[in-house]
Amino acid sequence: MIIWCLGNTTVRSPYRFRDGLIALDSSSLQGNLRGEESEKAFCKLLGDNGIVSLKGDETYSVGRKWRSALSKLGFLYPKLTGKQSKFQSELGLADTITENGRRLINSEIVTGWQECFLRSLAAYYIPSVLEPRHDCDIFSPLRHTLAVMLQLENKTGENRLNFLEMGLIVQLTYKKDGVVKITDNILNFREDRGKSSRKRKFDQEALDNAAKTYGLKSGTFKDYADTNFRYLKATGLVQNKGKGIALVSEKRVFIEQLVKDTDIPSDNLLYIKSLCSGSILPTDEQTGAMTVLNDLISQLDKRGKPYSIAGKNTDTPADIAIIRHEIEGKLSELNELDYANKQLEYIEEITGYMDLLITRKWSKELTNGNAIEIPKSEAPAYFEWTIWRAFLAINSLVNLPWESRRFKIDQDFLPVGTAPGNGPDIIFEFEDMVLVVEVTLTTSSRQEAAEGEPVRRHVAKYAEDFTNTGKQVFGLFLAINIDTNTANTFRLGEWYLKNDQKIDLHIVPIALIDFMQIMIASSHDVSLMLPKFQELLRNCRMYINKDAPEWKTKISELSKNVAENICP
Repeated sequence: MIIWCLGNTTVRSPYRFRDGLIALDSSSLQGNLRGEESEKAFCKLLGDNGIVSLKGDETYSVGRKWRSALSKLGFLYPKLTGKQSKFQSELGLADTITENGRRLINSEIVTGWQECFLRSLAAYYIPSVLEPRHDCDIFSPLRHTLAVMLQLENKTGENRLNFLEMGLIVQLTYKKDGVVKITDNILNFREDRGKSSRKRKFDQEALDNAAKTYGLKSGTFKDYADTNFRYLKATGLVQNKGKGIALVSEKRVFIEQLVKDTDIPSDNLLYIKSLCSGSILPTDEQTGAMTVLNDLISQLDKRGKPYSIAGKNTDTPADIAIIRHEIEGKLSELNELDYANKQLEYIEEITGYMDLLITRKWSKELTNGNAIEIPKSEAPAYFEWTIWRAFLAINSLVNLPWESRRFKIDQDFLPVGTAPGNGPDIIFEFEDMVLVVEVTLTTSSRQEAAEGEPVRRHVAKYAEDFTNTGKQVFGLFLAINIDTNTANTFRLGEWYLKNDQKIDLHIVPIALIDFMQIMIASSHDVSLMLPKFQELLRNCRMYINKDAPEWKTKISELSKNVAENICP
């Protein structure tokens, strides 16, 4: 059996697909992605749009792998060869965007993206005419993995699948192995690992043994497991659980229905058409749609939020989908409220992420033994997310958690991108203050060029909106290092409205390390932080008569004083 992978290890985050498709759709490259020059041009297009980092001369390989990933999962029409080439006209021009690709482009919310990935992976089978290298009976890797997780729950009461269990067992098996046998192998592996007194050594020896057996590098099993986990989570059906994944409880009934669907494509053309249009799901037919809907209503009821469909149209699956999405949204909001209320317990983790951003080490182990990491390419999104969590931990917001962030999160509350333009990253409203927050990883003079005008414009908008509320509006600008020209722009803090009325803006640029030290100092009683921080912002604005270098120094001094004296 050849190790299988749902995507490819170059494009590890499927959430990047959408940005890549949008860039391709607006370019002249669509339908022309083959050959070294075209692949280089595609890579440059991705780089120019901030989707990949351009490094070295071998950029055409990145363009080729992106095209391969998009085609493999049905977001681009594949190029058919040999006997299959006669079907090309029935599909669409090779390397152009498919129906499911268009659906992904047009979806504006995370759950919409996840449905596109779910339809893609539910339609993906191996081996196939597009991926014939696997020597096994045809099967669905998605359903296969979900079936194993359900069997684990049947055996142990918990459906969690650990990272190495995916890396060394599941992704090396297929349908013929049988979920009972696979689950037994997983449980035997757990038992052996549990008996080991040196877990890291046990793990490495297991990887080394697999490498010898399959003729691969030991790191390959981890790379594939990481990629498979990411693509599985992108369906919205699974979420993080310790060092592994678990089924999303709200989707349990849907998952059971999906696993029961064992039909396979009857011929190559039907398979490719299904892949490119996206699989039919259990909720696309009336009975399955009502079963899932009733389960969701029951879940809301159990959480003290009864919901009635009396008077609502449920005549078709499309009608039911409208109600289902509404209920899923309510459940998501309840989950996010629970998440927000728990952030006080995660101060060490939150400040740990700040430390990763400052040191650029990207992973570390906390004192409680838990490990945290930031995917390097996603550092800007994690910066916004970390600061959002910091203020959630203060637990004094007037606005709701999802109203305070402009970036999107997944079912694990992890960021799936940065906040869009034409607005601030985060907006926190308190009883007597509004905090408009912008963060950046840019440095030097590029920082002022990229942030100077947008930050002032965004703060000005909220200052105008809250004019008659009695709440003071502050702008908080956080960066690893504050450029002096950026500080000077914010020190002046002036903005003219459309009617030429000048308003003063109260923006304070603070280095992340200074903010982190305040957060650490207040961790014993985070309720102390907000009044102290509000006072800090006011004090910092009192020294705007200083030149920018001195003002930067004064802000740092005042921040350190708060951290040192935050205890009452």
